[in-house]
This record gives sequence, structure tokens and C-alpha cells, in this order.
Amino acid sequence: MLNLDVNYYETYLFNNWDNFRAYRFLGSRFIKLKETSGTIFRVWAPNALKVSVVGDFNNWDGKNHVMKKQSDTGFWNLFIEGIKEGDLYKYEILTSEGKSIFKSDPYAFYSELRPNTASIVTNVVGNYVWNDKKWFEEKSKKNTFSSPLNIYEVHLSSWKLNAKKNFYSYREIADLLIPYILDMGYTHVELLPIAEHPFDGSWGYQTTGYYSLTSRFGTPSDFKYFVDKFHQNGIGVIMDWVPGHFCKDSHGLYKFDGSYLYEYQNTDLRENYGWGTANFDLGKTQVRNFLISNALFWFETYHIDGIRVDAVANMLYLNYGKQDNPNLKNKYGGIENLEAVEFLRKLNKAIFEHFPDALVIAEESTAWPMVTRPDYDGGLGFNYKWNMGWMNDILRYMELDENGRKYNHNLITFSLMYAFSENFILPISHDEVVYGKKSILNKMPGNYEDKFSGLRAFFGYMMTHPGKKLNFMGNEFAQFDEWKFNSELDWNLLSYPMHSKMQKYVKDLNHLYKDESALWEQDYSFDGFNWIDASNNNQCIISFIRQGFSKNNFIIVICNFSFKPYEDFKIGVPRFINYEELFNSSNSIYGGSNNLNNNIIHPIMEKWNDRPFCIRIKLPALSTIFIKPILETTKKPTKLLITKNLTQLNEIHLKTKRLLKGGVSIDKKRNYCNDTGRRTRLSIKGLDKI
Repeated sequence: MLNLDVNYYETYLFNNWDNFRAYRFLGSRFIKLKETSGTIFRVWAPNALKVSVVGDFNNWDGKNHVMKKQSDTGFWNLFIEGIKEGDLYKYEILTSEGKSIFKSDPYAFYSELRPNTASIVTNVVGNYVWNDKKWFEEKSKKNTFSSPLNIYEVHLSSWKLNAKKNFYSYREIADLLIPYILDMGYTHVELLPIAEHPFDGSWGYQTTGYYSLTSRFGTPSDFKYFVDKFHQNGIGVIMDWVPGHFCKDSHGLYKFDGSYLYEYQNTDLRENYGWGTANFDLGKTQVRNFLISNALFWFETYHIDGIRVDAVANMLYLNYGKQDNPNLKNKYGGIENLEAVEFLRKLNKAIFEHFPDALVIAEESTAWPMVTRPDYDGGLGFNYKWNMGWMNDILRYMELDENGRKYNHNLITFSLMYAFSENFILPISHDEVVYGKKSILNKMPGNYEDKFSGLRAFFGYMMTHPGKKLNFMGNEFAQFDEWKFNSELDWNLLSYPMHSKMQKYVKDLNHLYKDESALWEQDYSFDGFNWIDASNNNQCIISFIRQGFSKNNFIIVICNFSFKPYEDFKIGVPRFINYEELFNSSNSIYGGSNNLNNNIIHPIMEKWNDRPFCIRIKLPALSTIFIKPILETTKKPTKLLITKNLTQLNEIHLKTKRLLKGGVSIDKKRNYCNDTGRRTRLSIKGLDKI
């Protein structure tokens, strides 16, 4: 006889301790035996008086398929012969109040396409053969913090639609999106929530089926193909995950067995009035197991590389989004949700224990300390956090006119006061281009050309500011309108020169970012950043150095956020060495004025910006430019300097004498200085006088 009872040890852990693989025994399982085949159903509904399985197979009447309750564990079980994969089902639950309700399976792996809501018997393990072993091997060798991370945030329903204005499948989107991401130079894609949700307008953030991949774009096998193909092309896959709250649709988790099972009993804690949802009871063992199991499920089943945890602040604060209420206090009298803190620490510890190379990203909008520090140091245990402070400050600054920028200079410099307190990602996400906030392009002041120039300057600053990067789809070609979830991006804009040039700009900037390790090797250390001038508010200009591990690996960044160009701008530099312009946002190929520094930039022996030397450059209006040292090599001698006045020559004379005393020889015939094995060409007028 078939034993339907869940292992006692499993149920004990689920109810009283940690059981983070609950999806392995709950939900529906199709089994094939020698004498028969059918499906086992298991559900946790401790306060129900009766639970039945209903579906097409019994005309949605559960009289003949009543489940058996397993002692006092709260689990209900039933094996139904003949039920196969693809069959629809729900649970009919008789509540303690005598009311009959119909619920989808909280642990269902697949569901009907909305507006229908039934669960579907699905073998989520399936027969899919993965081909991403190399991806995981290569990933395990990398230190994510000292590697490039540039994320393209995508809403699958509105990136592109097919000719009939319907959704592409996961397979079709993969085949379209991968070449685009490779061409554009992003390292990862981040998907807005793809767990099942009833309302398209929630963008997936109001979930009903936490284990159920949304059927909008195909099947579990289709999504496995999606992830697998991304990995085979060297692109990571991150998904948004919403563990703080859930929607209150009647077929979902809300009052699942007639009681407040997954949500708080306390009305003040339970009700999320701002979003019309219910908050999970994070103090309940079974709820923590449900959610942590769910996170591990996505990593294990679909090979995802990371999760971005939505609305962390909503979990951390008892009074988040609510008016002051004396009932919303913890046992110490504070507003912190101590149960949420414990949950998040358990979540992150479990993920990294099983998936040590995972990306676990907190969308935490407050100044909660040590979000990305380990739990044993008092942190929450994430390895990344969105830098919402930087995002709010820079967008507020970019919307100001030039006069306003002069008096709000701190908006572009303050972030460096805390840039290394967490492992930050700089996000320009979907939330910044909806609900009347305007598109990123339309946040920029000025005329048509000014808007594009300002946006290029902004993206240049973003790419050089410490922290990893995230940009929402459509921003890369400067959509004029806000993002619309129910239609595809305005790809037709690429027929207009300024938009196509903006796309090329972002593409080149992305590839340069990946190529220049100074921009990411030391994102989370003061060693990776040095101000040159942070206080030039009158000209709306900032300048700084991004430093890689090697002392020779650095890039000088100058951002001019004013509407004025400067033909002879002086800036301090750390080394007496020739420089070259690496990148200029005002290049004409990007739609700019083409006011470039095409020639070698020679240093001047003059102290400036508290630096021992300086250079003079052309600095276009509304621009960001990158300047890089021309390093000496043994293969290709490089001009060291050209003296233009006697003062410089005298200083070089004295310096050269010191070099000679130190055992450095000068070959006047060939104009080379032989310094510890390096041959550097000297181009100095009057060398014969030294």
C-alpha cells in the first residue's frame, strides 16, 4: 500500500525548525508505479476542517477526493490514480467557519495562464539537459566584487512583442535578447518578477504562485532553455523576488485555510495599505521555510545566478508606509522588525551555503546599517545593495538648471561619503521612469541637443562612480516617453539619429567599462577612488581618479555638468607622464559637439588641485571625459614630455641629475632614458645642455 505520509522528521523541521527544501515534499507529484500511476498531493493547511482535491477529473467537486490529515502536523495528503502531468487542480478547503473556499496550490510548479487560476500537475525536474557547466566553472573562479557587473533590467512583457503584438516565448526572447545584450556589452540580465501573478499591471510584484513560473511566456522547460542559453553566451541571469508581501486575490495565499496562515494575525502588521497587499508573517517558522525554500528552489531548479530582493525596507520596519502607531513596536520599544532581521539573515546564510557564487541584492531604500555585511558581524548578509541614495541625489541634480546645480553641488559629491560602507549597485531602474517621473531623457533640462548631452554626461558619471551598474531597458536609446508595461519599447526611435547615436554611446561605454579594470577592480575600497576636485560648484565640474590594483592602472574622470565649454581647462594629475583622451561623451559619433582632445596631453610641472602636476584640456559643455596615462613599454617607446619653457627645463635638469646619481643612464644619441630596464623616449628641447 502506498504510504502518503510525509517523513516525520521533515514535518517536525518544517513546523519547528529549518526545512529549506519544502518544495521537495509539498505540492503535487506525478508518480508511476508497476501497478498504477497517478499524482500525490500534499498541502499544509493546519486550521482547515476538510481539504479535497478538485479538478476537471471530478467536475471540480471534491466529495470523492477528500484528503487525509496527517496526525497533528497540519499536513493533508492524497494519492489520486490516473491524474497525470498537465491536469488542472485546486484545493477545496472547508474553513473552521464552515465556509468552502477554492485555493491554488502554494507549492505548484506551474499554473494556468491568467485570468484562469488553477494549478497544473508538472514535473519541474523534467528531462531538460543543461549545457552551462562551463559557465558555473568560470564563475566559481571569479571574485564578483573585483569583476565587472553591468546589469540590463528587463520586463519580458514589454521589451519586444511579436508581429501580432503578443508576448514572445521564453525561447524566442532568449534568441532575440542574447544577441542584443552581447552587442550592447552588458554582463547580466535582471528580470522583473517571473513568478505567477494575476495582474499584468503589478509587473509581477504582487505574486500568487511563488513556485510557479509564469505561464505568460511558456513552460518550465522553455525558461530553462532561456537561462541555459544566456549562460552559454557568458551572461548571468538575475530575477526579482518578492518575499515581503503578497496579493490578496481569493485563489492565493491570503487566508489560505480560512485563517491568517501566511500573513500576520495583527491587522496593523498584516495590512500593507500602500500596495493593497498582505505582509508575510516572518516570525512564523513555516512561513520562513516557505520563503527560503522558494529562493533555493529558483537557484536549484532554474540555475539562476542571483535574486534582487524587493522592498527590504518594508520588511525591516514595523511602521513602513504607515502612520505612527504605538502598537508597531518591538519588544525593546523600537520600530525594527526583529523577526524580519532574523529571516533575512537565515535567507542569506542558506543561499550562500548552497550557492556560494550567488548574487543576493537588497533593494533597501533607507540607511539601515551593514546590509551587505555577514550576519556574524551584525549584518544582514546580502552581498549587494542598491544605492538608492545615489540614485535619488543624482536624478534630482540632473533635473536642475545650471544655476540650481551650482547651489546643490553636494548632490553629486555626497555619495562618496558613504560609497564604501556597503557593496553598492548603482540603479537606474524601472521605478524611475513611471508614474509621472518622466523618462531619463526628459529629466534632463535644456533644448533637444542639451537633453542628449546631459544624458551622455550622466551615464558617463554613472559608469565611473564606484559601484556596480544597473540600467533599465529603453534608457540605452533614450526613450522620450515613460515606460509603458502594456506595450513594447519605442524601438522606432532608433530611426532618428540622436537616439541611435545614444544607443551607440551606451554600447561603447559598456564595452569600455568591461575593458578598463580600473573602473571595477576596487569598487568597494577607498583605494579605488580619489577626488581631484570635488568643490568646483561654480563651474558645476567634478574630477576624480578611478584606480585599479596596479599603480599604473588608473583613469582620470572629468564631468562638466554646466552648459559652458572650456577650451583651456586645467586639472591636477598624479604622475608626470603623458596622457591621452580615452573617451569623450561629446564625440560627434554620439551626437556631440566633437570638441575632443585628439593629441597627446603633456604634463606641466605646476601644482594644481593639490596634485604635483597638471594638464590642460578642452572640456566640452555637458560632458564626461576619461583620460588615461600613456605608459612606458619596452616595445614601443612613448614620448615622456615636451618642455615649453625654461623653468620646466631647469626642473628636468635637476631631476635628471638625481636620476644620474641613482645609477640611471641617459643615451643622448638615441634620446632614451634607461631606468631599471625600461626604455622611455625623451623628447626634450635642449637635452644636449643637460
